[in-house]
Amino acid sequence: MERSVKLAILADAAKYDASCASSGSKRSNGGAGIGNVDGVGICHSYTPDGRCVSLLKILLTNHCVYDCQYCVNRVSSDVPRARFSVDEVVTLTMDFYRRNYIEGLFLSSGIVTSPDATMEQLAQVARRLREDHLFAGYIHLKAVAGASDEAVRAAGRHADRLSVNVELPTQPDLDKLAPEKSLKETGQAMAGIKKAIAEAKDRVPDRLKKRSPGGNPLPSRKAAPKIERFAPAGQSTQMIVGATPTPDAEILRTADRLYRGPKLKRVYYSAYSPIPRGSHVLPTHAPPLVREHRLYQADWLMRFYGFGVEEIVTPGDRNLDLEVDPKMAWALRNRASFPVDINKVPRETLLRVPGFGVRTVNRLLGLRRHKNVRKSDLKTMRVPKRSLPFVITADDWSATRGLDSERLRSRIVAPTRQLGLFEAAVGARTGEV
Repeated sequence: MERSVKLAILADAAKYDASCASSGSKRSNGGAGIGNVDGVGICHSYTPDGRCVSLLKILLTNHCVYDCQYCVNRVSSDVPRARFSVDEVVTLTMDFYRRNYIEGLFLSSGIVTSPDATMEQLAQVARRLREDHLFAGYIHLKAVAGASDEAVRAAGRHADRLSVNVELPTQPDLDKLAPEKSLKETGQAMAGIKKAIAEAKDRVPDRLKKRSPGGNPLPSRKAAPKIERFAPAGQSTQMIVGATPTPDAEILRTADRLYRGPKLKRVYYSAYSPIPRGSHVLPTHAPPLVREHRLYQADWLMRFYGFGVEEIVTPGDRNLDLEVDPKMAWALRNRASFPVDINKVPRETLLRVPGFGVRTVNRLLGLRRHKNVRKSDLKTMRVPKRSLPFVITADDWSATRGLDSERLRSRIVAPTRQLGLFEAAVGARTGEV
């Protein structure tokens, strides 16, 4: 099979994996190799400085011995099959990089022969890029649950990020759609990666642990010894949403455990997409994409705003409100907690005001050290109008806030519309919730 045909098949097969963004890694070639990674990372998205960056996102092969019902590449599927050799992936990556098509590589694979055999080939690609070609660009490898600790560690020594996909949020979901997989096995793989990351950090000399404002080690005046790193950008995972009737509460509870236990950098949520000739046990329609968007917003609230899972989901059906964002939905259910005096309440309370993102709260805290914040200040800061009923300013501009009005929700929901792709990317980047 021609390489171009393989590329078309295996690049298309990789599109279902959402956990391909990078962050937190910095790798410089020091003038002795090819490529580099800076702090903003590489993904199919917009970086904070406005650049659109890209990476080669492919599967090593779409052959797979597993029969996961939600996967288009399952063993019982009749899709066209292809397989790259290690040499072909290395050559493609270097050729694409030299042509300025990509800035890094995201490499996953179906399971062929065994988890160990697959993991060893993925690790070999990364090793050859680093050692044979001195490639210092971003590399994200899919870690295979069930592979030996030795095989995963071989991959992590050369990759910037590893990801083991949990696929579905609960074990009953996996038993129904992917009986060959288990959350226990995935958890063991994640725990092994977490341990290896911690061990690598412990080997860094104290004089190199001082951090720069950007979060990267400051250069030492003395010649530093070569330090063996392990997945410096951490690990991530992906969950499919809507393939089973599991409510959002369970999905978020699983994500919360992964953030607290294996210390994952990101959990990605992927709305289920019906596949050709799919199993009768699968839904015939995809869930609304806004559900995926609400899960990302709720995820952000858990990680950066101090919200718990039980606060975010609705008490009745245990799902997120699709009409309004999770913070606004919480505020509407807890109107007795509002309005708050933005000149007196602490940071934690300000972060719970609808429409107040981390950046807005930081600006407010800085401003109120010098003056009492007034309504005009909020307008200058471009605070959204939906925030106003929930706050009190120094000039107490709103004596009749309407928090008790039954029409408050309708006024908030009415302007809501589907986010455009660029708007969603900006919102995810800034974290303004």
